[in-house]
Amino acid sequence: MSWLPAKDPEPGDARPCDAIEQVIVPRARDLGGFEVRRALPAAGKQMVGPFIFFDQMGPAEFLIGTGIDVRPHPHIGLATVTYLFDGEIMHRDSLGTAVPIRPGELNLMSAGQGIVHSERTPAQERAKGPRLFGIQAWAALPKSHEEGTPTFAHYGATELPRLSGEGKTVRIVMGSLFGQSSPAAFPHPSFYAEAVLAPGAVLPARPRLRRARRVRRQRRDRHRR
Repeated sequence: MSWLPAKDPEPGDARPCDAIEQVIVPRARDLGGFEVRRALPAAGKQMVGPFIFFDQMGPAEFLIGTGIDVRPHPHIGLATVTYLFDGEIMHRDSLGTAVPIRPGELNLMSAGQGIVHSERTPAQERAKGPRLFGIQAWAALPKSHEEGTPTFAHYGATELPRLSGEGKTVRIVMGSLFGQSSPAAFPHPSFYAEAVLAPGAVLPARPRLRRARRVRRQRRDRHRR
């Protein structure tokens, strides 16, 4: 997206195309009866900020009596960030956690030195033909936290800051944005938000960084001339 009104970049137009660093086509990954679209890691782009895996779950509809069954499996040295737009998943782990996640809510699991968890569609959802749409991003922990004690935190939809106005609605899932901060604690400075924009609405994301890039590009162009 752009924070200034502009036409879409066209092939051969070098300056507008500089705004697009890379186009990533997600790859399908089978989780055992259910596929996710994995955008990260990709060729030429292993990470974005601390996020090293980025999986889109759905949107999908299941037959009555079915659902997802991600059986118990281990994690180590990473954190999983699960956020749903539709459906429900029951999370269980070796810490004794058993909590459902629903749309607009956040599950943040820091594996540290090791944790085992499962993710399944609850029985009451299977009975009515479940749907599922969400994102699970895996974030790399700094070395100081890789061998830490595993933790799990759940944040309800009302706990995550939500901003509305000028044709956009933004929920701050992690980090800080537009003067609001998520209660989710994470050792890397980063931000993660769900943004819904009406036609014609504009969302300026990190304009200072974009201005700095534009200044560097202008200096480079002057040098070339």
